[in-house]
Amino acid sequence: MEVGPFGIIQTFADVLKLVHKELIKPTQADARLFWLAPIVVFAAVIGGFAVIPFGPAASGAAVNSGIYFFLAILGIDIIGLLMAGWGSNNKFALLGAARAVAQIVSYEVPTAIVLLSAVMMYGSLDLNVIALQQGIFSPTPVRLLGLWDISRVGGIVAWGIICWPHLLIGYVVYFIASLAECNRAPFDLPEAESELVSGYHTEYSGFGFAIFMLSEYGKMLLVSLLAAIVFLGGWNTILPNIGPLRLADWTSGPSGTIAGAMWGFFWLMVKACFGVFMQVWVRWAYPRLRVDQLMSLCWKYLTPIGFVLFMISGIWKIAVV
Repeated sequence: MEVGPFGIIQTFADVLKLVHKELIKPTQADARLFWLAPIVVFAAVIGGFAVIPFGPAASGAAVNSGIYFFLAILGIDIIGLLMAGWGSNNKFALLGAARAVAQIVSYEVPTAIVLLSAVMMYGSLDLNVIALQQGIFSPTPVRLLGLWDISRVGGIVAWGIICWPHLLIGYVVYFIASLAECNRAPFDLPEAESELVSGYHTEYSGFGFAIFMLSEYGKMLLVSLLAAIVFLGGWNTILPNIGPLRLADWTSGPSGTIAGAMWGFFWLMVKACFGVFMQVWVRWAYPRLRVDQLMSLCWKYLTPIGFVLFMISGIWKIAVV
């Protein structure tokens, strides 16, 4: 309530404060690893945005293996976290880094399997193609349950989780796994304040700490953008055409036009912000899990569910095609 109306500029005040703080390196820390770690983490997260199509006119983001690139470059952030923990020469930082690596590597398995299940249905790794197939401008027919052509209906009816209902379960699995990959509560064990002070960034101050926080929140937005594209229709409108009421036509724009770019960016950000809101909501609602509960959830539940969804996608494609 003190920084701007309702505290709305608190974030800018925090940035200003962190920029002015002194960067302190522990005497016994490995200088090269210590300073390179936040740069590696930040670069990995920012690199993921390179393949995100923010609208139908975003042809620059067209990468034939977009999802593969996304998963590969995000995996680099694990190296940065391990560098931060090891380079700090601090037992709490090292333990936090070890937890982070084990957690992120484990939860990348169900994430990748679920995304592969969706890729099988779309027939492409290109995020542009995946988004196009969920809207009224799709070059191929959009089929509900693989049977009925709903290409001119568009909107929420054409979303992946509606056309192929098993992807709705995949979206839930992806969302849970993304919480763990972003170290968000209730999976924030690498930063458990009550156990590890602050985890892998315990020894970081000033702008070094700010970069880690910026990367974490940037990753929240990044995984929400990917979820919006793969499961929630991407940059396509959420409003369908209902008979003479052409809601999808009115709230969309063709590729290559300013209107198309603006509408696409708007709808994609609305869906992504919904995902970020859900992540914050979960943080408010649920307490932190134990490490054994975290790993059990991944290997005993989410991963088997992912494999089942993968099998369903294969059977569906064989049976329908």
